[in-house]
Amino acid sequence: MPMTKIELGQPWMADDKRRLVEVVHGAMVEALKIPVHDKLIRIQEYGPGDFIVQPECSQNYVLVEICMFSGRSLDAKRKLYQLIVDGLESLGVARIDTRVVLHEVPQDNWGIRGGVPASEVNLGFKVDV
Repeated sequence: MPMTKIELGQPWMADDKRRLVEVVHGAMVEALKIPVHDKLIRIQEYGPGDFIVQPECSQNYVLVEICMFSGRSLDAKRKLYQLIVDGLESLGVARIDTRVVLHEVPQDNWGIRGGVPASEVNLGFKVDV
């Protein structure tokens, strides 16, 4: 049930954005064990001068922020980071130009399915992977 925001240092073509979403979502399915149908991903593109990064990085910079339930193991997170970086590298994004940030939220702080705390709902998947 993660919510993901992908920020791009420059505009991408529609097909490239589709592949980008496939890479990030596929990494979450594999590493975090979320259901394949569980997808909420937003893309924000910036113009020249609107996304300032470290001097060693390029305008091809990609920031992936994932808001998710707390409880995943460090091994699952490591796997997620590597799958995303490897996948973006296959799309032409240098490894140094990728950053992944996780925001972990307790299930009590996530209202779903009509405003019910996620801690009171059968999610249909495990969080402690």
